Amino acid sequence: MSAGWRSHRRPPSLLSSVRGRLSSTARSAARAFACSAARAQIHTVDGSSALTGKVDRFGGVTVNLAELGFPTDISESSFRSLLQDSLLQWKAEGKVAVWLRVPITLSRCAAAASAHGFTFHHAKDDHAVLALWLGEGESRLPGFATHQIGVAGAVVDESSGKVLVVQDRNKTKNAWKFPGGLSDPGENIGATAVREVFEETGIRSEFRSLLSIRQQHNHPGAFGMSDMYIICRLGPLSYDINFCTQECLRCEWLDLAELAETGNTTPITSRVARLLLHGLERGFNEIDLTMEELPAVYSGMFYQLYHRQLSPTLKS
Repeated sequence: MSAGWRSHRRPPSLLSSVRGRLSSTARSAARAFACSAARAQIHTVDGSSALTGKVDRFGGVTVNLAELGFPTDISESSFRSLLQDSLLQWKAEGKVAVWLRVPITLSRCAAAASAHGFTFHHAKDDHAVLALWLGEGESRLPGFATHQIGVAGAVVDESSGKVLVVQDRNKTKNAWKFPGGLSDPGENIGATAVREVFEETGIRSEFRSLLSIRQQHNHPGAFGMSDMYIICRLGPLSYDINFCTQECLRCEWLDLAELAETGNTTPITSRVARLLLHGLERGFNEIDLTMEELPAVYSGMFYQLYHRQLSPTLKS
């Protein structure tokens, strides 16, 4: 980091010259501003020289600088000193890790933290999160998200034996595939499948089951993350196609038997088409992984579990 980033202070000789020309009113205003900034820092650390944060059950502390009321022009050197005092206190308290959430408006604080050994953990939107392991031995901090989740919906019309397929506009090979896209954070995979099908084709549908999961590493365009691709079986609630011309080149209801045999598709689509044909012939209970919501142990919330159907006597 260059000296210009580390400090905005003028050389002492220039600063002394400017001070000499300031009126008494200006000097008073400058002192008042400095005191205001100091009070803000003292207030945020609850009267001590340590930053305040939230302690987690693993023995770590999370500090969100956006919530501490720092003056927007706090210097890198001031924050570095404050962080040093904080680290001494956290180590004395036996904390094993520090998570530092830095808003983009206080980016200079990230440079100050790096001087104490902090490294970037992840960044998102308007902030970055830095981390420092304080415990014994090698760091046991978890890495950031390593996978992206793609979800497709195989909308099967059981009365006709047809399935909804699209050809992507921006693919080098315009093969038939099931409509789909990336799952949003906090979005269940069934909801992703239903949403993506509607956005791409105009067809409304409902979730029935999970059919397959593909895992792939070094996935192009995934920023070095691994990729999970999930195909769900959906039931149609409408049938009139109104596909998105920006994303799709073509969209049709295609016979499952034709999709299973055509060379104008992808290996995974062909395989799932054969799976769906088996479901039509023998019953979807032969291929479905159904979903059931169960209470989570720690959070007091619910999670979704996907598995082959069990008889009522085995569920209890």
